Amino acid sequence: MKHRVALVTAAVGLVAAGAALVNAPASAAAGGCSVKYKVAGEWSGGFQGDVSITNLGDPLTSWTLEFDFPSAGQGVNNGWSADWSQSGAHVTAKSLSWNAKVATGASVSIGFIGKWSGSNPVPTAFKVNGVACTGQSPSPSPSPSASPSASPSASPSASPSASPSASPSPDPVGPAPQLHVSGNKIVTAAGKPYRLLGVSRSSGEFACVQGKGMWDSGPVDQASVDAMKSWNIHAVRIPLNEECWLGLNGSPSGAAYQQEVKKYADLLVANGITPILDLHWTSGAFSNGPDWHCKDATATCQKPMPDAQYAPQFWTGVAKTFKGNNAVVFDLFNEPYPEVGSDWNKTLGWQCLRDGGTCTGIPYEVAGMQDLVDAVRATGATNLLMVGGLEWANDMREWLAYKPNDPLNNIAASWHSYSFNACATAACWDSQVAPLVAKVPVVTGEFGADNCGYDYMDQLTKWADKNGVSYLAWTWSPWGCSTGAVLIKDYAGTPEPGIGEGYKAHLLTQNPYA
Repeated sequence: MKHRVALVTAAVGLVAAGAALVNAPASAAAGGCSVKYKVAGEWSGGFQGDVSITNLGDPLTSWTLEFDFPSAGQGVNNGWSADWSQSGAHVTAKSLSWNAKVATGASVSIGFIGKWSGSNPVPTAFKVNGVACTGQSPSPSPSPSASPSASPSASPSASPSASPSASPSPDPVGPAPQLHVSGNKIVTAAGKPYRLLGVSRSSGEFACVQGKGMWDSGPVDQASVDAMKSWNIHAVRIPLNEECWLGLNGSPSGAAYQQEVKKYADLLVANGITPILDLHWTSGAFSNGPDWHCKDATATCQKPMPDAQYAPQFWTGVAKTFKGNNAVVFDLFNEPYPEVGSDWNKTLGWQCLRDGGTCTGIPYEVAGMQDLVDAVRATGATNLLMVGGLEWANDMREWLAYKPNDPLNNIAASWHSYSFNACATAACWDSQVAPLVAKVPVVTGEFGADNCGYDYMDQLTKWADKNGVSYLAWTWSPWGCSTGAVLIKDYAGTPEPGIGEGYKAHLLTQNPYA
């Protein structure tokens, strides 16, 4: 994987080794500008292009940027902050209503996710409003450029261009919406369709039982939430530990753990971000299956199913804590795989998933999804619920047939999709997941790749956008991306090359209400 930045100035292309930033200009009869084109990140077959246009002439009321890709294999997949199109090698980016006006001396920033094959050279010639770039103010007419420059430069049009809020979907403003299911959509209290678009934020499921405190030393303060908002994140899935919540194990535990979870969820809601509380690690000794399956009786790894002894207690406590706040979503169990106990018998697996009890090959009493739905609803809580399928929530084929009964009919399907799963192609999603999408809301509670590239995630997000599916990438944790599924380098939101850069760029194009 390569990460490069390139620089080209004026009419001459200067490409530094390992870097590529283009600086080229545009002039007109009463105008001029400079254009900076930066390859912000590059991975196998893809890259992110950032473009900044500075107006050096008279104030603009609209603008159109044009350039040609030097290589036939280059192209724009999707972009933000402009209306992007491409014909052959020729690329056009037209201003939108909110960034059409650019004062003298002001800049507007746009960008895109692109593709490449063979090579990815930097464009060297740009036009704005049909005039070639020179990087100079128009010398024949100093007076028009001098007088407008003082006042329009402070106009509102300049501010959105420098911020991620300039994307079609602004940073979350106001509290997160109250949500419920209507048909096959998640909707707000006003009945407006809403998609859960964001990330999973790992650590609440393991830090407390591994002697790492509450959040594995990661911040859960306003600055860390602001970093998420800079990515246009509108939902955060928070994996939790059953024993830590109930005070059975770990530190913090019991009331201290519960208070930390509530404080973080409340902070997210206040910032317009939907918290999704996920029962991730549970109790129950399990010794069947290959060596890598979870065998620890305590909640220190992923069990095939939640235990009947503690899981209903967990959800009773969580539901009571957040009862009346339907901006909080409950993901009942992370990644079920009960069929492992019956030698992958799917019928027995689906029955165990819904009904629990004594399940073949699982040596503890199981809490089925019906048990957990009942536990939540018995408290009077009306929160939106998420329920997964088999094979670590990747197999959704019989989900409708084994959907637990909810008197509120307020359940979404929780689907996980990684590049190494059995169902990991658009053809499989069309045949296995799309029929479910037509009946109930589908939330991709986790997705990612087994490498640090963005290729698989790009394919999935495009499919999900087309089909109205929500998605939450794994994971907003700075663990270093060596084998995949790590989005950030630090909690300030610095994206990992490839996987993080690509996903951030995509989120910046999305509107959860669209």
